[in-house]
Amino acid sequence: MTPVARTPAIVVAGHTMALAVVRALGEAGVPVVVAHYDARDFAQASRHAVASIRVPHPMVDEAGFVDALVARGREFGGSVLFPVSDDSTVAVSRNKPVLSEHFRVACPDWEVTERVIDKSRTYEIAATHGVPVPRTVIPLSEAHLVEEAARIGFPVLLKPAEGHLYFERFKRKMVRAETQSELVDAYRSAVEAGLVMMVQELIPGDDRAVVNYNAYFSQGRPLVEFTARQLRKAPPALGSPRVAISERIPEVLEPGRRILAAIGFEGFACTEFKQDSRDGIYKLMEVNGRHNLSGLLAVRSGVNFPLLHYRHLAEGFVPGAIPYRAGLYWTDVFRDAGYSLAYLRRERNRPAAYLAPYARRHCDAILDRSDMGPFWARLGYLVRNSGTTARTAVGSPAVADRHGAKRETT
Repeated sequence: MTPVARTPAIVVAGHTMALAVVRALGEAGVPVVVAHYDARDFAQASRHAVASIRVPHPMVDEAGFVDALVARGREFGGSVLFPVSDDSTVAVSRNKPVLSEHFRVACPDWEVTERVIDKSRTYEIAATHGVPVPRTVIPLSEAHLVEEAARIGFPVLLKPAEGHLYFERFKRKMVRAETQSELVDAYRSAVEAGLVMMVQELIPGDDRAVVNYNAYFSQGRPLVEFTARQLRKAPPALGSPRVAISERIPEVLEPGRRILAAIGFEGFACTEFKQDSRDGIYKLMEVNGRHNLSGLLAVRSGVNFPLLHYRHLAEGFVPGAIPYRAGLYWTDVFRDAGYSLAYLRRERNRPAAYLAPYARRHCDAILDRSDMGPFWARLGYLVRNSGTTARTAVGSPAVADRHGAKRETT
């Protein structure tokens, strides 16, 4: 019997999150086209990418970005369009009515995406619907900032309402302020850049206290769920995961379901919680309304979220609950090696702790012996830009230009 040709998928963005989606779909026989826009992208080097196209950066030229996709709609009409970075998700969601004329768009409508992208709105919705959150305030002035920080108690976090905009400007997700002067300096810089900031209570607990609730949502309920624990972050405490493990964490199922239902989310989301060591309660950190950095962990554990998402949109297949393997590690060897060396004294882990994920059953974000193209592309970029990469790894305050793509987040 001749196999039925499948509708192509267009994965928009080309970094780690995109590579997970490319492999998850390509291994299942879906033709994948990578639409990339940054020199650091490497997903297009995967053997699972049947084609790649260069598009304008969505944060630099949103209209040109949309026009480029629409032009490709004549060639790949009816394809499933997967934006897999915050940059591309914002642009695709905001222009979903136009893009839906050419593609099956795998992201929520803009009114829903906006509730996820703007973390202040996410926290407001969570608090209204009984989902535990850290104490969070949007300061109305510098004086208000100082007043609220004193009320919360140092150290505090200074977090952007829109994380992708802040990371684009400062190459970090947030600031941990130990003193009032640190807080005010960081706040002034952000305000000068035109960004809305929040001062937030610091939830005590190490990197292992942070967990992911991954879910495919439809019509207000979860069809498929998966949970994982983050083990090491890049940088520690304030960054995105560099090592994680699949684990059943029932405590986050109910609050995860509640926040996604309250937001009105449809499709795949990765929701991050942190367990407060003071009371044991998992508190909401953020909701990511696109496929996540460690997305390959769920795939290798038995839950292929990109394929489920694709089949739901392209084939009308409605997924159901899927059992998954617990205890599988996910690593990002490039970032894990770099940050482990840079933070060796701070993390104080024994060598055995660093090596444990690699000595046991694991999957890597980039390194795959059956698909080495992305590894060599990533390595080549790092070698060519070794000075800049080293400064970034140790937390350099250097600011990249407007064309720098957002690095990966949870």
